[in-house]
Amino acid sequence: MARQKYALPSDAGYRSAPQNSPNLEALPQPATPVPVDLEALARGYAGQSDAMTQAQGLAAGPGLFIFVSLTMPRATLQGLVDQAARAKATIVIRGFANGSLRDTVAQVQGLIGKRQVAIQIDPLAFDRFAISKVPSFVLVRDGTRPVACASGSCAPADSFLRSTGDVSLDYALEHMQRSAPAFGPAAELFLKRIRG
Repeated sequence: MARQKYALPSDAGYRSAPQNSPNLEALPQPATPVPVDLEALARGYAGQSDAMTQAQGLAAGPGLFIFVSLTMPRATLQGLVDQAARAKATIVIRGFANGSLRDTVAQVQGLIGKRQVAIQIDPLAFDRFAISKVPSFVLVRDGTRPVACASGSCAPADSFLRSTGDVSLDYALEHMQRSAPAFGPAAELFLKRIRG
């Protein structure tokens, strides 16, 4: 019964059926006849992935990050920016001041003046290093690689130190040296830069 109801068409049925299949010869062709180099695409992706990892402070290191808010007292921010410039540390803020890129840029420019200091707007970094209060200082071990977590990528717990409090950068680094001797060489590197 099913064979009669759903029988395959005969040769005559195939010939009389409408030809709706596309003409593959008429499809647009790539502008360049060169085949796609999948290996080169993979290398490019890996390069972008490494660049993103470095921007997140999770690759080459050691890295030093100072998490702040633009609503902190200006004198505190000025001191931290000055020390960050000397230590070659990165200032990290969660988002835009007043929800405005223009206001954020104006405030940041007023803070840094002519100093060369890296400032990132990176809300995910607050999750990556479990930052709940500012200012917070994060010292990242050399060669840290990200691990998957709920916020996308996180630093493994044993790969960084975090210190929180309204203190100077050099004080935070000295505290890290005393509390975790394994991080001593990394902290010393940044302390030498601050002290000149």
